[in-house]
Amino acid sequence: MSDLPEFTIKVDQNPYLPDGGREMHAVVTVEATGAAPGLPRPSTAEAAEIIIIDTSGSMSYSGKMAAAKRAAKAALNVLRDGVHFAVVAGANQPRMIYPLGERLVRVTDKTRHDAQAAVAKLDAAGGTAIGTWLRMADRLFAEHRSAIRHAILLTDGKNQHESAEELDAALGHCAGSFVCDARGVGTDWEVAELRKIASALLGTFLDVPDPKDLERDFLEMTQAAMGKEVADVMLRVWTPQFARLRFLKQMTPTVEDLTERHRQSGKQTADYPIGAWGTEDREYHLCVEVEPGDVGRQMRAAWVKLVVPAGGAAQEEQVLASGNVLAEWTDDEAKSTRINGRVAIHTGQSELADAIQEGLEARRTGDEETATARLGRAVVLANRVGNDQIAGLLDRVVDVIDQESGTVRLKKDVSKADEMSLDTRSVRTVRTRQGDTATGEQRGGG
Repeated sequence: MSDLPEFTIKVDQNPYLPDGGREMHAVVTVEATGAAPGLPRPSTAEAAEIIIIDTSGSMSYSGKMAAAKRAAKAALNVLRDGVHFAVVAGANQPRMIYPLGERLVRVTDKTRHDAQAAVAKLDAAGGTAIGTWLRMADRLFAEHRSAIRHAILLTDGKNQHESAEELDAALGHCAGSFVCDARGVGTDWEVAELRKIASALLGTFLDVPDPKDLERDFLEMTQAAMGKEVADVMLRVWTPQFARLRFLKQMTPTVEDLTERHRQSGKQTADYPIGAWGTEDREYHLCVEVEPGDVGRQMRAAWVKLVVPAGGAAQEEQVLASGNVLAEWTDDEAKSTRINGRVAIHTGQSELADAIQEGLEARRTGDEETATARLGRAVVLANRVGNDQIAGLLDRVVDVIDQESGTVRLKKDVSKADEMSLDTRSVRTVRTRQGDTATGEQRGGG
């Protein structure tokens, strides 16, 4: 565990509260850097990778199976030598494509070639039961708990051959076992299903409307996985007695509410899983409700630590970085009413994701009034936070009459691909603007 990236925590906030104020907001930026700042470094960490390809009957249409084969072969090409891996076919039940038998094997020139040959023979037949695929991945990873464990899951359809309860049970069983990036190819899959899978397994999900784009996407996912250097990182949050953590949300690269995922690690501390890390940075929006103090009083509203728990590759718990969220009560209105720029933008990005998802759901159910209002609000917010990609996707779903007020008209003919892209990408955020004052940066220990 000694050869890790260097981690830092930076806290952006306005620490001043008005007399009687209780609610403190902060943006916590976690950054991991390699030997050369700004550049990823090749990982030497033990890793395990599973590629799960939907082989249900619908994959035989529109060139999806041929594209999936090319994508899987490309991913196999960039696996590091020595990484344990497997390829699984998903249908009504999962089956091993390579190797034979439920196990992982190490990447060598021979196993890579043999796996690509096995992938070339894939054909499409059967249905879709994603929970069973994930449970097989969990079994395969069981002998590699000290490794950085990552799965790619590709599907083109709804999870029709098991109940929602069965999928939920599988996700509950697999949560914390591995990270899974999910992709939907074509337009016949359910955005809400893949969102739920990626959320539970701390991965990403994305729409790939054109099968030709699968190869590039698989390459990017696998290269990112091969760059991870530490698994199972936790964000530990200490709060004072009588304080309450109202929420903790990952904000970049995607919006993900972590509030209910904690486990108590001490009398006043809770640990929130944030997955595997390489050379990268992510931002988290934290809100703490504290007991009001007298004017002039200063206190620590929260103490945030980045922790690798004991177990797996870590012989003992390791604290990688820490930072403080502060609070000070003041009767200076100019101080207490100033809103930190990063907090403001992340508040807007979180509301933007909600507005899009609620607007699209209302549109699907025929509630045009709600759809128009929520998607109009999304137009305002996308402009306010500078999310140009989302603004462009909104333009495909609504006609913008007045951007400032959010006056829009629903388009009558919207392609399913455009609607799914907006829904899928609603949680993908933009970086907050630079130049805001930061407080409380610390490295290492603490």
